[in-house]
Amino acid sequence: MTQTPLNPGDSPLVREALSSVVSRETSAQKTAAAPGGSAGVRDGDWPRPAKTRIFTVANQKGGVGKTTTSVNLAAALSMHGQRVLVVDLDPQGNASTALAVEHRGDVPDMYKVLVEDLPLAEVVKEVPDMPGLYCAPATIDLAGAEIELVSMVAREARLQRALTAYDAVKFDYILIDCPPSLGLLTVNALMAANELLIPIQCEYYALEGLGQLLRNVDLVRAHLNPTLDLSTILMTMYDGRTRLASQVADEVRSHFGATVLSTLIPRSVRVSEAPSYGQSVMTYDPGSSGAMAYMDAAREIAYRGAAV
Repeated sequence: MTQTPLNPGDSPLVREALSSVVSRETSAQKTAAAPGGSAGVRDGDWPRPAKTRIFTVANQKGGVGKTTTSVNLAAALSMHGQRVLVVDLDPQGNASTALAVEHRGDVPDMYKVLVEDLPLAEVVKEVPDMPGLYCAPATIDLAGAEIELVSMVAREARLQRALTAYDAVKFDYILIDCPPSLGLLTVNALMAANELLIPIQCEYYALEGLGQLLRNVDLVRAHLNPTLDLSTILMTMYDGRTRLASQVADEVRSHFGATVLSTLIPRSVRVSEAPSYGQSVMTYDPGSSGAMAYMDAAREIAYRGAAV
């Protein structure tokens, strides 16, 4: 690692602070490289669930880490012997970008599955250099699906029907990445899933829209999918230097209890950089704080499922 040079003119306080930063970062890298360390890529295969766990990753607020969470949890699970499918239901196609799956032009995508009844098998692609990880991409065409689905019969169950016809049981996990809205795409995802994962940004505004999301979940559970379980809440973009982040985390834990994962996902530049290289942070920089946190979160999810 390249250490920050210390200028002769720096004050003793500055030199001490810089040395502390270098020491902390070096220590974190050693921990990541150690066998059985926090990065977790060397602790063997995790227990496989008895049946396919289908997660909808949803929150109508944008920028809370839905796509980042979907992609990195999927990558972490696949690294430990799980077969994982990421279904990209966001017209922006960011999950497809992060997994290096082509999603521009006339590529068969989730729009064709939902609106034109194209079999899901013709859409799903294996993620390059990630054995066991697959992606069903989204293109910008999906933006029109909200309108076109309105007049269709059983419009809320289009995704569920596609997954059933695809024989999704060959996967251990299916993660459905939703757009930042509570429209028909998100309702389709809630209808198709048996578990709901909500990423919550550790800021006050993130809590404001949570009530509306939970009311919609209750409606879906009452009228469409009684088996839907709010099984997981993940706190993202945690900044331990601020009192507000700690207060939000404490408030969410006090309200939702064991549903909240013990792992907190910190703010991380590496997590933001990874998609520009067509990678998850798990492969882009496995020793970074973000990668280690997502690995720990994925481990929690895997072992929780095994305990059920």
